[in-house]
Amino acid sequence: MDNLRIGQKIKKLRELKNLTQEHMAEVIGLSQSAYSRIELGDTEVTYSKLERISQELGMRPEEVIAFNESMVFNVMHNQTGNGLVIQNSDIERQLFEQQIALLKEENAHLKTIIEKLLEK
Repeated sequence: MDNLRIGQKIKKLRELKNLTQEHMAEVIGLSQSAYSRIELGDTEVTYSKLERISQELGMRPEEVIAFNESMVFNVMHNQTGNGLVIQNSDIERQLFEQQIALLKEENAHLKTIIEKLLEK
């Protein structure tokens, strides 16, 4: 496995799930800096680490390895230069839907806080 490429895939999937490096490091039993080196491709990703990372991402290791970021957003310029084509696999769509749901939840919570502050 190419450490840099697998690290980049792990990073993108972690970001899509809205998880921090600190969270991932804790889950797999590493320091944040050691986990960061995995995403940077500086450290070899053993299969056992990949299994734990994949599990936390809600995926199988082979899905993480096969993840292709360019298939998530493929920007193509049409004649006017502003065409956008989005190609999603089921996994990427699910990750985006989860992230959208989390952001909606956060917005609702923040609106509640703002309303309470305005009442005072």
